[in-house]
Amino acid sequence: MEGDADIARTAALFADPARVRVLLALADGRALAASVLAAEARLSAQGVSAHLARLRDAGVVVAEKSGRHRFYRLAGPDPAELMETLARFSPAQPVTSLREGTRAEALRTARTCYDHLAGRLGVAVTSALLERGALSGASDTRRRPGDRISAPVREHPYTLGPHATAVFGSLGVDLDAAAAGRRPLLKFCLVPAACLANPRETPSSAVFDTP
Repeated sequence: MEGDADIARTAALFADPARVRVLLALADGRALAASVLAAEARLSAQGVSAHLARLRDAGVVVAEKSGRHRFYRLAGPDPAELMETLARFSPAQPVTSLREGTRAEALRTARTCYDHLAGRLGVAVTSALLERGALSGASDTRRRPGDRISAPVREHPYTLGPHATAVFGSLGVDLDAAAAGRRPLLKFCLVPAACLANPRETPSSAVFDTP
């Protein structure tokens, strides 16, 4: 017999700043070598190995061997989505150097988050798709009157628009191939936006803003 989910144990994985830096380096869906992750997290080889082992044991990252090297990546979209959720409730870190400020501004402007485009550019792409009729949806995705505070949005706010085939076709996106994938064709993210998934069959698309 199993009890309730051990949320505290999972949350502890994200409680170490160095380990979070490792996860953020992997958030765009790439597979990176341990040496690269060590440099990103400012850790020794031994230190990053310990963090990666813990993340592997928890099923958050997976390792793939290529030649003499081992590459690590997120185990799927769920860890990336969890980090996005935590980011919404987390205070901003103080910027203490020009390098940190430049990096933070670049991330707010444009980045990839696992398999989709994020930041201001992601929001601009979503807006353009709505304007061109490739997507249709409500501009207001907040709770409706009568919804419980903890309730999710009742209905998916986005659907393919009347010009979806023409617009996405002009961009080289095969909607039929994307729809045949295992993941949803359109996905509602944490703030107003949409994602066109499957990254292995279509280019990265629309998504969500960052604070």
